[in-house]
Amino acid sequence: VQLQASGGGLVQAGDSLRLSCAASGRTFGRYGWFRQVPEKEREFVVAINWGDGSTYYTTSVKGRFTISRDNAKNTVYLQMNSLKLEDTAVYYCAAGSYYGGYYYYTRSYDYWGQGTQVTVSS
Repeated sequence: VQLQASGGGLVQAGDSLRLSCAASGRTFGRYGWFRQVPEKEREFVVAINWGDGSTYYTTSVKGRFTISRDNAKNTVYLQMNSLKLEDTAVYYCAAGSYYGGYYYYTRSYDYWGQGTQVTVSS
């Protein structure tokens, strides 16, 4: 099982980016995106339940970020609009069981992608 994250980059504040997370090997019940900055814990950003498409967002990204899935490609996307300086972080995609626990806990996910850097400049 592998999660391949991609799409990060350097953008200016207000710009957009789309991250992708391609899962190989199987389909999971839940996918999430987390982010981490140096010397801080990895924090929840957004999650999606594969079965019914329910989504969950942390407050700071509501209205700006959108998570979606492509069943045929077994891929999850994170569309990030109106990026802010504070969105700068390494973004990690994660996958786990729908019954794995609360969606905002890192321990609820069994597999992690390698991380992709998002840098927002002024």
